[in-house]
Amino acid sequence: MPETDYLKIPQNRIGALIGSNGGVKKSIEKATGTILDIDSDEGTVYITPGENMEDPLGVWNANHIVKAVARGFNPEVALKLVSDDYYLEVISLPLYIGKSKKALARHKGRIIGKDGKTREIIMEMAEVNMAIYGKTVSLIGEMDNIMVAKEAIEMILKGSRHKSVYGFLEHKKEDLKMKEFKDLVGIEDDKIEFKDGIEFDEKTLQ
Repeated sequence: MPETDYLKIPQNRIGALIGSNGGVKKSIEKATGTILDIDSDEGTVYITPGENMEDPLGVWNANHIVKAVARGFNPEVALKLVSDDYYLEVISLPLYIGKSKKALARHKGRIIGKDGKTREIIMEMAEVNMAIYGKTVSLIGEMDNIMVAKEAIEMILKGSRHKSVYGFLEHKKEDLKMKEFKDLVGIEDDKIEFKDGIEFDEKTLQ
């Protein structure tokens, strides 16, 4: 059985993790089959397997859900990580822009955009959830979608114009749609052959 895991979370996210009357904590425990022991004074969360934990990845899943809440996600969004199809990606902004507080504020502002426009466009076009908290930008979604959103964020951090980022997202959205279609019908290459023998090569349309 998996051993106990633990992680530190910001003090001001402990309330979100516990929830009203302990509701969030109970939901995470139920979804993962684990037990959460939260040390509010130290900001440490201990995760142990419950007696009826069926999924061997229960502790691992609980760790990522707790981490997602700690990074600013709504608990309902964080619970998506119970699914094998969803992943958490945490982007550390200082790795890209250094430790300057002014640079941090400026780049976070560019990622959010005026009235939250840029953040919303990235989320919508890449089909991910995003949380901006402290010195991190975090993403929850399917892996291909996360990689698209992460690249868009990296473009912003490297100084790309918003217009260029939106164009990149539009192109990638079409690529994701085509990949989803090919996965659905079981196509592994770039050519689609119809019943009448006519071949459609997606590359010729790009």
